[in-house]
Amino acid sequence: MRNLRLTFWGLAALVTMLWLLADLSIFRSSGFFAIRSAAVQYSGALAIACMSVAMMLAIRPRWPEHGLGGLDKMYRLHKWLGIAALVTAIAHWLWAKGPKWAVGWGWLERPSRGPQPPASNPVEALFASLRHTAEGLGEWAFYAVVALIAVALIQRIPYRFFYRTHRLLALAYLVLVFHAVILTTFSYWLSPYGLTLAALLACGTGAAILILSRRAGRDRQVPGRIAAIHHYPGVRALETIVDMGRVARPPTRPVRLCRVGPGRRAASLYHRVRLARG
Repeated sequence: MRNLRLTFWGLAALVTMLWLLADLSIFRSSGFFAIRSAAVQYSGALAIACMSVAMMLAIRPRWPEHGLGGLDKMYRLHKWLGIAALVTAIAHWLWAKGPKWAVGWGWLERPSRGPQPPASNPVEALFASLRHTAEGLGEWAFYAVVALIAVALIQRIPYRFFYRTHRLLALAYLVLVFHAVILTTFSYWLSPYGLTLAALLACGTGAAILILSRRAGRDRQVPGRIAAIHHYPGVRALETIVDMGRVARPPTRPVRLCRVGPGRRAASLYHRVRLARG
């Protein structure tokens, strides 16, 4: 658990530090709309970073297993990152939409911007021309992400429905990658923050493509046989022993038993737990 917490909070701290260093003028911001602009960028950075790492963990890579303590700990971190992405995405949406509602209701007055000089960089000009498209697509992708993460978190929803719909998060993520690339402040991209964000988006995009093509974890599948199942009603737990025979290279670190709750958790046993050899 200690490594999980360090990884989770370390990611948040890294994104925060790099984002602050990318634009030190943030500390000199004054006025509500200047603070709102910074809050939109920061909350969006946290949300897409959490989603990117969660997407990478979803393909079940081998390299983080040892440090995190096994596949089940990877799934736990995946869940934490999903919840963090949901919370920060909602905050991002509220910062983006809330002031517009307040202006429409007459509670705030939008400051006058004046004419904007045309962008000298052709890439920046292209991004500016796609801004409204990225905003619209990102908003609808946000609604889809909220619904799909809610399906993942609400245990009363049948596992079969969760399993069939959870993959759609990869598609929504790709739309949000486009949203993030276009709407991230252009000057950030050549900073350490921008390069780190680009790496996260690239890795997350690769993982999302693997998920959508149903190739995630394919090289780690091995045949197994359920050797024994024991139900403990007093603690609402299920012990399942899986015999994998003589597997030369087990897909995960071996453990002796697995305990899961009833209902949807039990139905997702093969998807969530580490398997025991022999």
